[in-house]
Amino acid sequence: MNSKHMMTMACAAAVCGSVSAFAEAMEDERAELNWKMGEGVTFDETPIVSTEVGLAFDSKFLSYGLMDNKDPILTPSAAMTFFDALSVSVGAIYDITHYGRKAGYGNRAWRYQELDPGASLVQEFSPDDFAWLPTTIAFELGYMYEHHPDVVDDDTQFVNFSIGLPDLWFEPTFAYERDIDRDDGTYLNLEVGHTFTLVESNEAGGDDVLDFRLSAAQGWGDARRIKAYLEPNRPGMMDFCLKGELTWNVTDGVSVGGYVAYTDYLFDRALRHRARAYEATGHWKDSWNFTTGLSLAVSF
Repeated sequence: MNSKHMMTMACAAAVCGSVSAFAEAMEDERAELNWKMGEGVTFDETPIVSTEVGLAFDSKFLSYGLMDNKDPILTPSAAMTFFDALSVSVGAIYDITHYGRKAGYGNRAWRYQELDPGASLVQEFSPDDFAWLPTTIAFELGYMYEHHPDVVDDDTQFVNFSIGLPDLWFEPTFAYERDIDRDDGTYLNLEVGHTFTLVESNEAGGDDVLDFRLSAAQGWGDARRIKAYLEPNRPGMMDFCLKGELTWNVTDGVSVGGYVAYTDYLFDRALRHRARAYEATGHWKDSWNFTTGLSLAVSF
């Protein structure tokens, strides 16, 4: 049995477990239906549904460390999570300048250039759930449809899988992405980092008021993924990213964030050379980029 099938079964079991907990809560006459900002709707202590909406601003639009738009973009998003296990989401990328006219895909100013609906199964297993686990393990298995206007690019579809160890000091996360439509290519990414608490919450168990996270990530692509972007028909090390993120939890369910990131093709000389000549829509002559961004998230 492969890992994706195992994850599907594990997450399905998690959904069934949450539904069972809900059924048990329904039988408890003392249980109540509650709503709280930042937590959503719960029945007794069982999560039922929560919603998050967000808006992000990025100074450039990068794909695998390659610049697809040298001007700023806006990314609105929304997601609903059921029983803390099943999430349904949609996001969009808006070009907010006339850059597309120069890049060859038409003027898309204040019109979307990408629409991304998707769904995922998410779950965490901790030593409290299974005593033999040394630390918490977080899983996510998802599907995303990437839609573009005809003037931008062809549509495609992705299957994504990630596994992380959020309670370890260096918070490792391994991510697998498979394009199952346009180029049938695979992209892998390994990220490590640490979240530093700058201002603690005054409430026991509450979210920190101000956090800073420093992380480093390295991507790898198979021959088909690299050929679709950089032409060499062989696997190789793709983008390296060093990022600093600041998150301010303004109040329950409301957070504001900002980041600064540096990306480059550090470990593959041939791909670094091809990245300097990447001309899809970026018209950039270097393999590196600095990007900055701001975000707002509201959960309820």
